[in-house]
Amino acid sequence: MVRVAVVTDSTAYLPDGVAEAYGVAVVPLHVVLGGWSGKETLEVSPADVASALGERRVQVSTSRPTPGQLAAAYRATGASQVVSVHLSSKLSGTTDSARLAAQHVAAEGIEVRVVDSQSVAMGLGFPVIAAAEAAADGADLTHVEAAAVAASLGTTSYFCVDTLEHLRRGGRVTAASAFLGTALGVKPLLVMRDGEIVLLEKVRPFSKALLRLEELVVEAAGEGPVDVAVHHLAAPARADLLADELRASLPGLRSLYLSEVGAVVGAHVGPGLLAVAVWCR
Repeated sequence: MVRVAVVTDSTAYLPDGVAEAYGVAVVPLHVVLGGWSGKETLEVSPADVASALGERRVQVSTSRPTPGQLAAAYRATGASQVVSVHLSSKLSGTTDSARLAAQHVAAEGIEVRVVDSQSVAMGLGFPVIAAAEAAADGADLTHVEAAAVAASLGTTSYFCVDTLEHLRRGGRVTAASAFLGTALGVKPLLVMRDGEIVLLEKVRPFSKALLRLEELVVEAAGEGPVDVAVHHLAAPARADLLADELRASLPGLRSLYLSEVGAVVGAHVGPGLLAVAVWCR
């Protein structure tokens, strides 16, 4: 029996079956499409967001889960100890909600440790997996929390977008960065650094951006054992090509996951996203 429960949010985009296998509770964020709000994955799909941002030109925004929703998730685990791992606090207020929820349930005898992954997508998912693996092995609360923190520090996320305009509208990059990243049709390469999205390089055309993304991942991975996740939004061919290149280029590759990002991240990056998270074990 697992002594420590693991909770995360829907932006982890865990591989199929992982949450079920480890008993990880996933609390959804919400996506607002033209005034209508729905739960990520359960009610709003990546295709919905891609369509809204594309031909439909519908305004899209996102919102965090409430402390009450997270507190309910902690109670529902049935555990008295919980490690709650979430997307970067510099991108969302979800971590703040989790800390408030932890205070709510403390009086009920439930101890919650909240971990800010300082990332998103599988940059968050890998710390969740590390925590779940530790919990399944019988680790105590402190060691499960430490496993999540260590994986967070050992994970690097790079991504390329067609335009920075969606990130600028959501306040995730500055207007100046958005201008520099889209001038002359260049493809912006970005990295998650200390929980923030940082413009790393500007590359043109897309074929060179894809090659440079591969080079960055290979450099981050080194020779040691690594797990890698390749994400996209409405760009499966690009993702397949990059995944094939990485399988051939990474000598220490343990697992490679390939998936489309969910509606929340999709709302802020737009169609054409290509992203890679690298977990150095």
